[in-house]
Parts: sequence; structure tokens; C-alpha cells
Amino acid sequence: MTSTEQRPEGQELPFNVFAKACPSRDTLEHVTGRWGALTLGALYEGSLRFNELRRRVDGVSEKMLSQTLHALERDGLVLREAQPTNPPRVDYELTPLGREVAERLLSLIRYVEGSMDAVLQARDRYDATRGAR
Repeated sequence: MTSTEQRPEGQELPFNVFAKACPSRDTLEHVTGRWGALTLGALYEGSLRFNELRRRVDGVSEKMLSQTLHALERDGLVLREAQPTNPPRVDYELTPLGREVAERLLSLIRYVEGSMDAVLQARDRYDATRGAR
């Protein structure tokens, strides 16, 4: 589908994530990458400070979390709010757009978690037929 083709609802599609130069591709990568999806999901529960968020998203490095938050903030999905306190306090929370994206991601996350028995069985069958492990 090109950017000038019509959606079934009759709405024009101004962006096409399948086009190499489309800026929506970057946002999709920020949202669906491991750290982006987990960060959005964690922030759905409410505002968190950096270290709280880092503990919630187990395994993310400080550098990766910082880069992820910058990308999500730039995309308008996360709000960074610095409090004028001593020591400085910075809170992160979802914007309204970020909440919408996180809701969709959490539906997918819950589906994947609920399907893990079938996934693990499929992996076992796959590995057994290929002599893996």
C-alpha cells in the first residue's frame, strides 16, 4: 500500500511503514524493540523515576534505558518531568499517545505470556526434529 492508496474505511494513509524512508518505521522500531516495549509497558502502571524504571525493566542497562527514554520522548510517547528539588528528581510518564500505544502493546504481551505453553511445546518439537540443544 502506498501513501496515496486508501484504507478500507476510506481514510488516506499518509505514512507507510513498509517504505524505507518513512519516519513511521523509526517509531515502530522504538515502540516494538525489546526495551521500548518493556519501558512503555512499565510506565503504563504510572509515573516512575529513572532507577525505579530500571529496576522494573529487569536487564536493561543504564545507557540503553536512557537512549530508549530519549527516543520515546522525542516520539511524543513519554514525558520527562524534572522536579526543582535538591537532589534533582526526574519522573517519566506516558503521554496520552504513549498510553494508547502501551495499551496495544500490553494486549500483545499478555497474549504472548498466555501462549507460552504452546510456544515452548513448538520449540521442543522444532528442536527435536533438528537435533538442536
